[in-house]
Amino acid sequence: MLQGCLNGNRARDSHPALPLSPAELAADAARCAGLGVAAVHVHPRTAEGVESLRPEVVADALVAIRAAVPGLPVGVSTGAWMEPDPQARVAAVQSWTVLPDFASVNAHEPGAEAVARALHERGVMVEAGLWTPPAVEAYLGWRVPVGRVLVECMAPAPEDALAEAAAMLDALPPGGPGVLLHAEGAGVWAVLAEAVRRGLATRIGLEDTLWLPDGSPAPDNAALVAAATALGAG
Repeated sequence: MLQGCLNGNRARDSHPALPLSPAELAADAARCAGLGVAAVHVHPRTAEGVESLRPEVVADALVAIRAAVPGLPVGVSTGAWMEPDPQARVAAVQSWTVLPDFASVNAHEPGAEAVARALHERGVMVEAGLWTPPAVEAYLGWRVPVGRVLVECMAPAPEDALAEAAAMLDALPPGGPGVLLHAEGAGVWAVLAEAVRRGLATRIGLEDTLWLPDGSPAPDNAALVAAATALGAG
């Protein structure tokens, strides 16, 4: 499975084709779905371009994407940088009027299990985001059902990102939820190739990288998806 990660927490000036508004996210989701992504992960924004968990902001993005690509699963982030107070993040999830199909919860963040529980209680599939081996240990202590595990490699060098991937994958017990393996930054393409080699789900998009495998600037999310599928993802 190839997931498109369309914008992340990047600022508008980080890339001219970065989609932020509901209409931009919907158009990019449609283009990427046409190229083979099976789901999209987005960070909804206010009219000022600020990430938000507010119900109207989440709803606007989800409604627009679903109108453009009916049936495409859509997920959002619940990153603590949007709302540092764990209780406020739980309250935000509980206030959503339109629900995503899935939502990522970073296991290392304070209150992560409570946020995951709030999502599960609302019928939203939980993606457990694991950035380090200690985060894997924290996640393994959860008592909340998880639909997918995101092994997320943040090391700046490709060889270190691959080492992170191996360490976290080795720490996961067999028989658990499906794994989506990806990286951010310079390790993106090496880790994507490793995910393909291992037969794991992966993701690509401007959230994770601004560069194509040959080192040239990526024109947009569609170009990144096309490059990933050419490497066997999806």
